[in-house]
Amino acid sequence: MARAATIFLAFTILTVSSLLISTNSHHFSKNLNQREMGISTKREKLSHLHFYFHDIVSGRSPTAVRVAEAVATNSSATGFGIMMMIDDPLTAGPDMSSEIVGRAQGLYASADLSQMGLLMALNFAFLEGKFNGSTLSVLGRNAVFSAVREMPIVGGSGVFRFARGYAQARTHFFDLKTADAVVEYNVYVLHY
Repeated sequence: MARAATIFLAFTILTVSSLLISTNSHHFSKNLNQREMGISTKREKLSHLHFYFHDIVSGRSPTAVRVAEAVATNSSATGFGIMMMIDDPLTAGPDMSSEIVGRAQGLYASADLSQMGLLMALNFAFLEGKFNGSTLSVLGRNAVFSAVREMPIVGGSGVFRFARGYAQARTHFFDLKTADAVVEYNVYVLHY
């Protein structure tokens, strides 16, 4: 009788332990209510944003600075390995005196050995209007010498939580001597 009780107790302990282990291993996720997360059950909105990106490399107050570069033996014509940190103004019009609607903050790096192709990893942080305080995140390839470049919008914050879409960039102005540039952006984004 004592032996049967011991076997039963051991079996019960093993069963309860395996149940506890299996239930605890699934606590890393749970289903959420969309309304509680601020996500409307209505359809997504499609917004179009139009602005100009001012990448200022020269002068006394650059908005783009080199933070890394490849070793001196790199002879790539594309500047492969150069990385720039940016805090570029976004304006409503192409002139720097135009209303500032936000900032492009992040980095871009030369990521192509044979063509001029940049890896863009940045946030558009908006400062005006209904998008004030919200951001959109860009992560993608920018083939800078193409007439139109398309890069993915991979997310955002504020009004743009759960956002997705794409940005089209067109060079409006580029100075070969200073490398300063003004780029026109048309951004199409789905959001709630």
